[in-house]
Amino acid sequence: MTFDVEAIRSRFPALRRTVGGKPAAYLDGPGGTQVVDGAIAAMAGLMEAGGANHGGLYVTGRETAATVDAARAAVADFFNAAGPDEIAFGQNMTSITLSVSRALAWTWRPGDEVVVTRLDHDANVWPWVLAARDADATVRFVDFDPAAGCSLDPASLEKAIGPRTRLVAVTHASNAVGTVVDVAAVARMAHQVGALVYVDAVHAAPHRRIDVQAADADFAVASVYKFFGPHTGVFYGRHELLASLDAVRIRPAPAVPPGKWETGTQSFESLAGVTAAVDYLASLGEGSHRRERLTTAMQAVAAHEAALSGRFLAGVAEIPGVRLHGRPDAVGRTPTFAVEVAGLAPAEVARRLGDDGIFVWHGDYYAVEVMKRLGRADRGGLVRIGFVHYNTPGEVDRVLEALGRLAAEGGAT
Repeated sequence: MTFDVEAIRSRFPALRRTVGGKPAAYLDGPGGTQVVDGAIAAMAGLMEAGGANHGGLYVTGRETAATVDAARAAVADFFNAAGPDEIAFGQNMTSITLSVSRALAWTWRPGDEVVVTRLDHDANVWPWVLAARDADATVRFVDFDPAAGCSLDPASLEKAIGPRTRLVAVTHASNAVGTVVDVAAVARMAHQVGALVYVDAVHAAPHRRIDVQAADADFAVASVYKFFGPHTGVFYGRHELLASLDAVRIRPAPAVPPGKWETGTQSFESLAGVTAAVDYLASLGEGSHRRERLTTAMQAVAAHEAALSGRFLAGVAEIPGVRLHGRPDAVGRTPTFAVEVAGLAPAEVARRLGDDGIFVWHGDYYAVEVMKRLGRADRGGLVRIGFVHYNTPGEVDRVLEALGRLAAEGGAT
């Protein structure tokens, strides 16, 4: 397979934007990627054709039903779920997780335990803390080791999971420092004690093949705006669990999965965009069916991103005054980098890079526990630089040059 990044970039209208006469460099992918042209067209096409709510017994109602069915099938392929009836939709990953945490809390008893990781986005931490509080359950945190590239601490994980553990909430990859977690290993430990596993796949989704069957995940959740589509959350659950658990829903809502897990009317135009986003990713691969094409596509994406990561890591290591938090090599991480520039606040670095047309994020990125563990929670967080498959080596060099300039200025103040 060949990876033609310029052909890929031509599919993203936003990448044609300029700032002060310079091309915009979108290095804020961990906070949300740009939208591929096919998803834009699919959403506009549905609205232009005229729509209806789900269940209408007329032509636009049937078209809406077909849109929903197509999106379920696409996301089932994306997650490698057993089938479309294991896929539900919501406004975003956070709202889905809050809803599911309520439902699972109904099954807990005082003294039960819930395990969460400090590597995770707060949307896969705080909902479980709130649910545990309401159920009089105990939350146990799994630590990570800043000195070991911000890797999940195996000893902390083993200590946290025990006979009273009911759920392990784990990230597939950290949205703050890029660390990739061996979800399958976590699931094996959790299932040995009868606990369920809830996987936050939001940050991993644009970078890695998500395979819930290989990981043996009980639940997984992602946000499509992190992989080139609209702002919609997608949720996977084992069918037997979706059927047996009580969902947080109103009385007219469906009583069977997956509809019972969807709170209210969905954004049907967004679901058209979801299918298009998955189909776009599959188009980058080869194979006889969509799941196979997604697998080969994400292999090609990972190879391209590893090259970008290697280039960035080699360059940033040579800049005095810039400190990287996380793995110093491209193995076991996504192309997401948390850095600090000596003498400059993270917000100042982000503002000045933005003025130069280089878009990066600053703060805690909702990775509250990560920043607390790194001692950055009350110091403005860090600067996050994130690449995806439409970024180029030239953009890597551009941000490295800008960081070097800012580091020299910060050191001089």
